[in-house]
Amino acid sequence: MAETNVRRTKSQQIADDLKAAIERGDFEAGDRLPGENALAAQYGVAGLTARQALKNLATEGLVEIKKGAGARVISFHPIRRRGIQRVAREQWGAGKSIWSADDDRPQTIDVRVDSLAAPPHIARVLDLAEGELVCARSRRYVVEERPVMLAVSYLPNSLVEGSAVTRIDTGEGGIYARLAELGHAPAHFREELRSRLPTAEEAAGLEMPAARPVIKLCRTAFDQEGRAVEVNEMTLDCAAYVLDYEFDA
Repeated sequence: MAETNVRRTKSQQIADDLKAAIERGDFEAGDRLPGENALAAQYGVAGLTARQALKNLATEGLVEIKKGAGARVISFHPIRRRGIQRVAREQWGAGKSIWSADDDRPQTIDVRVDSLAAPPHIARVLDLAEGELVCARSRRYVVEERPVMLAVSYLPNSLVEGSAVTRIDTGEGGIYARLAELGHAPAHFREELRSRLPTAEEAAGLEMPAARPVIKLCRTAFDQEGRAVEVNEMTLDCAAYVLDYEFDA
């Protein structure tokens, strides 16, 4: 295969140099990077070019830029999301939260529960009639004061009405433990994921740059009879997560 020479812009070159310095340990978590003026002088470029280099690093999730404080290396350690272990019955069946399979840092979860007409794509998956109600559980997860994920779980209202699933605090084991008590324990899961740029609402909710992609992850839970009992649509800040899938051959 013939080699292709890809020309890097000056801002990309500066960003690459700073990234390499961070990876070498020249700048540690919390350290302040050289400012726009210093970088402009060092590389012989305009201030706007140096500014774009720092923005590139912020988009990648390596630094945070605050007005008056410059760019600092982010100290946040990405969450390792263990996609298979986290939904195993030995996890929620033992009263543990799904989150505990991923990370042991405390998290703050803002929860809202609504009863609403199922969106058409959700109704199709849950095999609901047009206009049939679902219980929608919206959550915003924050770790170390950083929003990392937005999620909305949809469950048939006819299945969970009056149960702990409709409460803010669902109790030990969460939604899946409560579904088991209702006779619809999850027996099979399907996860689909893709990546795209966030909507304005998603970027605001995750407090992240609009130029940084999010991971869109949709998990469907099926009971023993093969009925879809939950659809969970998640939006993850890609810089806050490592997706970890480990399974036997």
